[in-house]
Amino acid sequence: MKINKSNNLSLDQFINWALYDKNSGYYMKRNPFGKDGDFTTAPNVTRLFSEIITIWLITFLKSLGSPKKFNLIELGAGNGEMMKVICETLKNFPEHFSSCKFMILEKSEYLIEQQKINLKTGKITWIQDLEENYSDPTIFLANEFFDALPIKQFFKRQDDWYEKFVDLTDPKEAKFKEVKTNIKLTEEKLNFEISSEQNIIEYSPDAFKYLKIIGNIIEKNEGGILIIDYGYLNKKMQDTLQAVNNHKYSNILENIGESDITYNINFNLFEKFINQYKNLDTLVTTQKKFLTSMGILQRAEIVSKDLAFSKKTDLFYRIRRLIDEKQMGELFKVMLIKTKKNNKFKTGFQND
Repeated sequence: MKINKSNNLSLDQFINWALYDKNSGYYMKRNPFGKDGDFTTAPNVTRLFSEIITIWLITFLKSLGSPKKFNLIELGAGNGEMMKVICETLKNFPEHFSSCKFMILEKSEYLIEQQKINLKTGKITWIQDLEENYSDPTIFLANEFFDALPIKQFFKRQDDWYEKFVDLTDPKEAKFKEVKTNIKLTEEKLNFEISSEQNIIEYSPDAFKYLKIIGNIIEKNEGGILIIDYGYLNKKMQDTLQAVNNHKYSNILENIGESDITYNINFNLFEKFINQYKNLDTLVTTQKKFLTSMGILQRAEIVSKDLAFSKKTDLFYRIRRLIDEKQMGELFKVMLIKTKKNNKFKTGFQND
């Protein structure tokens, strides 16, 4: 990979370059999803996942009074599989299908082409930025979106804070370095305190930007965002930076542009950020609790009723992958951010 920037990049600048460089960024030149890629997301495990999301969506719409017009925006749609199934399923509810303006936020031109091939519909609009001028209720879906955003890392050494940088003097011998920083200046820029009682700070500036824009949209027009991602609920932040290549963990500083770089979401931090809004509320649970409370096992029984034994076994194997506590069931969390006006709505989150 070529680099035109300085030899020292802050971690988020390095990740942004490695993942989203127009010419050689990881997400800009390939489809990393599925068994032939580097990782598999829930919509590609079984279509029942996306069907359950659609059923949840319909229930949530009813809590909003079944609006005659609403926006559905998926953030980072991968290969388009989830949106494809949502469109197909929503056609069984024509009043909602006709009321919906479907949108996908995607910055990778390569993935947009893959999504268009998979979706084969003229009802979807692709956007590259979120605007705040929506006038209808807006619902956002973010499945493994936030974990793909570049992050900053800070480490407390005695009484001082140091930010992680990447030294790219020789890209083939890239190495991490730490630069002393004034964490209070960072917090002033964010207008948000993140260092209290922490020894490690790990956050995505872009995530806060998205949450702020989305929070403003939801507060103004009603709606919500359903976030599904791997992460944790502890108040103490952790160092969770990792790279994945061919379904295995890899060295972040090797094969730059050929591996996905990701991290675990601190949902407690997201909750704290949203608490700045007087009229927004959050609910959070595990993927296992969300999917089982939404009836994925019962749906699987119905779907598999007339299937051959081998296909039925395969379907439940796939569902087990989604809900097993040792696989995706516990590692993945589901968070809903919505207006407090509809705070009685808890579908999918009743177990907590």
